[in-house]
Amino acid sequence: MYLKKPFWSDAVDSQPESGTPSPVFELVKSLDEKRLYREVTLALQIGLREARAEFSFIRLRGLRNLLKFLRSVAESDYTISLFCYSQSISELQVVPVLFQHSLKEVEDQTVSNMDHIFGVEPVNLTSPATDSEVAVALRVIEGCCLLHRESTILSHQHKAIQVLMGILSTRGVLEQGACLDALIAIMLDSSSNQLDLEACNGIEEVALMIRDKQSDEHLRLKCGEFLLLLMGHVDGTDAPPMRTVHDNVRQFLGEKTASLIWAASQFGSTLDPEHRLTALHIQARRVVESIDLY
Repeated sequence: MYLKKPFWSDAVDSQPESGTPSPVFELVKSLDEKRLYREVTLALQIGLREARAEFSFIRLRGLRNLLKFLRSVAESDYTISLFCYSQSISELQVVPVLFQHSLKEVEDQTVSNMDHIFGVEPVNLTSPATDSEVAVALRVIEGCCLLHRESTILSHQHKAIQVLMGILSTRGVLEQGACLDALIAIMLDSSSNQLDLEACNGIEEVALMIRDKQSDEHLRLKCGEFLLLLMGHVDGTDAPPMRTVHDNVRQFLGEKTASLIWAASQFGSTLDPEHRLTALHIQARRVVESIDLY
């Protein structure tokens, strides 16, 4: 669901450049703010209701609508603030629903289903998450954490790093690529999630993937981007818990590659977002090429 521009918005745009805003302008502004809040609430209610459904195709539809909604929210600071406020209301929180349904471990679903079959407890039999469902759920988590800092705390409460590392080691290329992006978003400004990555030997897992020349090329590039962002943006200081990142990269990928990643990770701080993304892709390819050379 996209947040649409109201038909009366021209009245807001016609605010006098000088002097006190007219009563009509204030009224229209108030109506617009209430409309946006209702739309944010409605979009979340509909998306989350479908994200809790028993069938994967319904959950996938809800997740796709939530992802479109987040992209629409990101277009203005005001809608971002509305979304952040909505996440303080437990019934509208997105992250818990994702971990309780789309990212629920297959083993947990199997146990619950067997309990139902043998009459241990009445539960709903739900269809397992498809590859597409898991990938879109990870994109939604990424968006939530980038827009709403406290979503990283909610993610930690649901053992996000452990769950995502499980996806990274067992799922296909589609989910693995989305997983690497979600990991970066979850760890931004979150020392608890960063510590979890270290405890799960996350850097070693990514290093093994990028060193495997038989792996999908796109996935290896994603691993390169992950290491660049981890060292250049998540690991912004020499303070714990991420102070060992460079040492871990050097241990698993070698001194030359570690030095290249550190130098390349300082790219693009003054570039616009589009050029920064292009620079990230170029540097990730150089990292992969350096690994192939040694």
